[in-house]
Amino acid sequence: MKRVCILLGLITLLLSALVTAGYASAFPSQDFHTRGVDILDDWEICRTRAYDEDGFYQLTRTGFRPVIVFESLGDQAGAAYSLGEQIADKYPNPVQRAKAVFHFVRDRVEYASDVDTLGSEEFAQNADELAVTIIEDGIGQGDCEDMTALLAVMYEAAGLRSAIVLPSGHTAVLVYLPDYNEATIFFELGDEPGWVWAEATGRNNPLGWAPKEYLDTEIPAYEILAERPAYEIPTGAVAPLIPPPAAVIAFAGTGKGTFYPPYLFFIVIGLLWLLSLFRRRRRR
Repeated sequence: MKRVCILLGLITLLLSALVTAGYASAFPSQDFHTRGVDILDDWEICRTRAYDEDGFYQLTRTGFRPVIVFESLGDQAGAAYSLGEQIADKYPNPVQRAKAVFHFVRDRVEYASDVDTLGSEEFAQNADELAVTIIEDGIGQGDCEDMTALLAVMYEAAGLRSAIVLPSGHTAVLVYLPDYNEATIFFELGDEPGWVWAEATGRNNPLGWAPKEYLDTEIPAYEILAERPAYEIPTGAVAPLIPPPAAVIAFAGTGKGTFYPPYLFFIVIGLLWLLSLFRRRRRR
C-alpha cells in the first residue's frame, strides 16, 4: 500500500509539472501511467527501469539502446534541442561550442538522487523535461542519466557527434573533439580516436575529465547517429546490438587499445557473479 501511494504521488507531481510548465510541444510524454510497480510514459517507455526492451535504456545482456534520447530528437525535438541550437548559433567554433554545452548542463543541473527529487529509487527524465525545468526555474535537478540525456540531445542539436557510454552503475557522454587540446585522455570508438569524456555530475569537472576507474577499460557505447533509428520498441526478446561496438581509452600520444564486442563486458560480470556464488558454497 505504501509503494502504491508513492507511485500515485509521483504521477500527480509529474502531471502537475506538465500543467505549470506551458511547454506542451517540448514535453512529449503527457500520460504517465503505472504497470505494476513501473511508471511508463505515453510511448510505453518505462521511466523507472533501464533494463528490458521497454526500459529507458533497453539494457539487455547483449547491449543497450538509450531510447529515451529519441523522445527529444527528430520530429519530437523541443526545448532541449532548441537550447543546443542557440549555443551553436553563438559559438561557431566546435571546441567552444562543445564546452558551452557541457558547462550549461554542468552548471544548470544540480546533482540529486531520484529519491530526493521525485521520491522514487529510479526515474529517468527525458531531455525536454529537464530542459523545461531549467527554462522555468533557471536550474534543474537530476542524476547521471538525466544529465546524459540532456547532454546528448544538446550536442546533437549543436552539430556535434556524441555517444552515450554505460560503465557499470553509471552513464555519461562522449563527444567527438579530436582537436581538443585540453583533454588529457581520449577514447576510441569503433576504431576512431578523438572522443572526449563529458562528465557533468560534478560542478568542478572540466570537459575531458574521466574517472580513473574507467581508464584502460572497454565500456559499452551507443553513438547518437544523425540517421537515428525510428522510434519503436523492439518486438524481439533482445534489444539491438550496440553500434559501434565499444569505447576503449587511448592515452594522448599513445597507440590504440584493443577492441572487444560489448557482450563480453556482460559475460565477464556474469562469470564473476557465478564465481562469487561458488566460493560462498565452498565456505559453507
